[in-house]
Amino acid sequence: VDAVVKDVSTSLFGTIVSLDESPVKEDLIYVGTDDGLIQVTEDAGKTWRKVSSFPGVPQYTYVSDIFASRFNENVVFASFRNLKNDDFKPYIIKSTDKGRTWKSISANLPENGSVHTIEQDFIKEDLLFVGTEFGAFFSINGGESWVELKSGLPSVAVYDMAIQQRESDLVLATFGRGFYILDNYAPLRELTGDLPKTDSHLFEIKDALLFIQTGKLYGQGSTYYTAPNPEFGATFTLYLKDVPKLKKDIRREKEKELFKESKPIPQPTLMELEVEKNEIPAYLLVTIRDSEGSIIRTLTQKPSKGIQRFNWDLQYENTRAQKVDKFNPFAKNRGSVFVLPGTYSVEISMVKSGEVTKVAEPKEFVVKALNNATLPADNRAEMVAFQKEVSKLSKAMVGAMQLSDDLNKEVITMKQTALSLPTAHEGLIPLLSDIEKELKEIDLIFNGHTPQASSEELPPADMPLNDRLGAIIYAQINSTSNITSTSKKQFEILTNEFPPVLERIIKIAQEKIIEARKLMDEKEAPYTTGRIPVWN
Repeated sequence: VDAVVKDVSTSLFGTIVSLDESPVKEDLIYVGTDDGLIQVTEDAGKTWRKVSSFPGVPQYTYVSDIFASRFNENVVFASFRNLKNDDFKPYIIKSTDKGRTWKSISANLPENGSVHTIEQDFIKEDLLFVGTEFGAFFSINGGESWVELKSGLPSVAVYDMAIQQRESDLVLATFGRGFYILDNYAPLRELTGDLPKTDSHLFEIKDALLFIQTGKLYGQGSTYYTAPNPEFGATFTLYLKDVPKLKKDIRREKEKELFKESKPIPQPTLMELEVEKNEIPAYLLVTIRDSEGSIIRTLTQKPSKGIQRFNWDLQYENTRAQKVDKFNPFAKNRGSVFVLPGTYSVEISMVKSGEVTKVAEPKEFVVKALNNATLPADNRAEMVAFQKEVSKLSKAMVGAMQLSDDLNKEVITMKQTALSLPTAHEGLIPLLSDIEKELKEIDLIFNGHTPQASSEELPPADMPLNDRLGAIIYAQINSTSNITSTSKKQFEILTNEFPPVLERIIKIAQEKIIEARKLMDEKEAPYTTGRIPVWN
């Protein structure tokens, strides 16, 4: 007894540890104390009513949280924590008469997990959240049943929760593991008991904010810490009851069942194994349309069972070819220029073995420009139209340069192969040399001379077409300002100088290279790119 100093090393019963005022009824206040009591006042503290008995809750259990309903002045929730008595059960109760009578809504919460905090959605009355000793849970039916929030959240004590109403974000404060944020939990408001019975469901889409992203400050080292932001663009939340299985997975499931039943397991043929090896998994086809119904972007996404989220980066289709060694339906395809603010729609289908099945009907959403531009364009539609024209020109120029490079490689291969052919120097090699010379001239027009160290060392010369294009793209790639006169002039020059170059490349590809291939065939040369092998 002498070792215990009153008011210093021990706490007295009766300390208020939780308090909440009704947001719908002025002067209605609830307080919970560390000796298991809840006190209620309806006149701002002039008089109090004590509640000391709660169904299923041991006497003197610590009142960990108390929460007055956002919708109904008669409804209040309370949670209790009995850790000091080695009792880890979840105690959460509800009253519909301002605390006079209570009932338990612990339902299917894990037996081992005390409840620390309660939160209620501000739009859907029956959408509740609780933080427990080992994670967070939500209920769509006022506490009749609970589901764990576990995607990205470790098994940790959640001691407090708050809702950021503008974004519908749920913020969790944990014991020792920092803060966690569930971005835009609004889809939970659409959940019903019938959802698992449906094959698929696309939830309502939040307005997408359009802005130019920036990176973190340079040179800050490890002292500069930022948590990752929500993914940029329009976020789509999709529920899938199931995902088509691969032939290999189906076979393995059957083999597992046969093994359990001690039955013979058939050996697949080599051809069947080859079909399994080459099978393309099912993928989602995401189609974005503008307000006029025109398709402006097509994306692919890996499907997953249950609820999943993925994003569109608010950009038009990329104008450049995708180079890969092997077809991958889940490869990310970067966009080009940003779209205009406005109304768009998304439609989602499932592709399996070449068959396309719609899983979500078109749903509209809005793209809004964030009002943070320093020098906003006077006419954003004109700016985007110019950027789209630049993208089209870039597509043609990049394609022309790639074709020119491919032709040059083919010519060099044919020339080297023809070197040992009889009479090749009488017509074939001179023709290939002329084509090679012209392709080098075209390369100079596109890319200019290569300096030893810096372009400043080169004498005055015509500006390469690729440099002009690069200057326009560099000026526009991260801009929401007016089109500069320099960019307009560069574009005008390109529209005049590029077409004649393209014509020269087309003539080489459609005439001169065809003639060279015929001569190679006449001389029975070994196979080279673009020619068809001949036998007999």
